[in-house]
Amino acid sequence: MTLPNQLTILRIILSPIFLYFFLSEEIWMKQVSVLIYIVAALSDWYDGWLARKFNYITSWGKFWDPLADKILTSFAFIAFALMYLIPWWMVIIIVARDLLVTILRVYADTKNFIFSTSYYAKWKTLIQMIFLYYLIILFVAKSTPQIYLKYQNIISLLLSENLIYFIALTITVITLHSGFIYIKRNWPIIKKLIKIAN
Repeated sequence: MTLPNQLTILRIILSPIFLYFFLSEEIWMKQVSVLIYIVAALSDWYDGWLARKFNYITSWGKFWDPLADKILTSFAFIAFALMYLIPWWMVIIIVARDLLVTILRVYADTKNFIFSTSYYAKWKTLIQMIFLYYLIILFVAKSTPQIYLKYQNIISLLLSENLIYFIALTITVITLHSGFIYIKRNWPIIKKLIKIAN
């Protein structure tokens, strides 16, 4: 198995580990969860770079690499729902949309069809990632007395319930809307895939 594929597996394995550490009552484990998430996210960039540079592109990698990315972000969103930072209905919409589109795209690729992606969808992913880092870092900072006591006002402001709800709602709407556009744009290919499946 190539190194990029090993990194993809590592990212999948680290996803539930991140969730376990993040939800822990131990402060040090919450702190470690930040490192775990950063390592997992960086492995995505690194395995993509390796695959392109050394042509380590395999059918297995094409299938699992994008799915591993969505698994990682899904676990992060689920973690925030479990901590009551984001409503469950928003998380379900975000996770369901991203997994559905990713599975469709990967399946199309296995049938030698290429889905077109827009800059809108790429910006959606970037906004999601920034929001996830924002919440992870601030929540762990709030859980760390040494940091929270020093920056209590700013942390409380940035983690205010109304602000988080508004940002999460905006991301949910963007995610759902980009999903509709994605499916509409690639509907001719999807119809062909349905015929092949039948």
